[in-house]
Amino acid sequence: MLPVAELHMHIEGSLEAELVVALARRNGVDLPTFDPIELKARYRFTDLQSFLDIYYANLAVMKTEEDFYDLGTAYLTRAAASGVRRAEMFFDLQTHTQNGVPQEAVFNGFTAAIADARAATGISADLILCFLRHLGGEAATQTLREAMPFRDRFIGVGLDSSELGFPPSLFTEAFGIAGSEGLHRVAHAGEEGGPDYVWEALDLLGVERIDHGNRAMEDPELVARLRDEQIPLTVCPLSNIALKTAPPELADHLLPAMLAEGLLVSINSDDPAYFGGYVDDNFAAITSELALTPQQLGTLAENSFTSSFLPEAEKEALRLDVRKALGDDQY
Repeated sequence: MLPVAELHMHIEGSLEAELVVALARRNGVDLPTFDPIELKARYRFTDLQSFLDIYYANLAVMKTEEDFYDLGTAYLTRAAASGVRRAEMFFDLQTHTQNGVPQEAVFNGFTAAIADARAATGISADLILCFLRHLGGEAATQTLREAMPFRDRFIGVGLDSSELGFPPSLFTEAFGIAGSEGLHRVAHAGEEGGPDYVWEALDLLGVERIDHGNRAMEDPELVARLRDEQIPLTVCPLSNIALKTAPPELADHLLPAMLAEGLLVSINSDDPAYFGGYVDDNFAAITSELALTPQQLGTLAENSFTSSFLPEAEKEALRLDVRKALGDDQY
């Protein structure tokens, strides 16, 4: 596995069925089944919303700082073992506070996991606070204001959850505040929503990175802008297949066309506990099904560091590690 950064991963989406059951038992939460195999058998999705219904239901098991620590530790340990050197992890604060969990428990658990994982494995990680689209713009603004006492615990804001019917334009106030606070800004766009969502995210929210962005390929003018400005796209191949936001066969995915267009694309897992694998599994799948060359795989790995929010010197050092891992003959 090449060294990579993972930039589009919902930490709650790494909640494996076994941990769902363990936390439910620990916290006295009822489940449809306490058999992890039976629980995971329910993970058959027809679209984004059908996934979100199960995703949010499972998160009801998370109640304490220890729960968030255990979830963060499980992901970061798994990620570090598979070549992830940098993780910029989304988290859905609104989900937990709506479930009655204090903000302190969420922030303390995740940040302790990040610190301990770095000490144990060397992995670098930070948090990005995502707003839930379906709760609306006012709720996003309120959430950000309430989270500001923990400003040192997260590096940016994002936009996720149900895409259709909730365009980026609804969230200009929250993203404006985030920008004034020096927070990085990213947004899911162009997964189910069309290219217009990508335009809005760029022009109205001032995002630095587009999460997904597949449907940008439908708009040649948008493709040209993404290429010319080298705006990162965090692509999630196995997620696209699971949620039917790409052709049903991975061999027909748009990724090779994105690379051919010179877009700054990287490979990510999105919600690995639900979509068939972590970032190394995504790399294995695209290597097999898309017949990518070692040079193309190296480009994807380097792109992930280029697209990160690390200081430039660290980015270059990590890109050099990719080249060393591949060997100079591939460049």
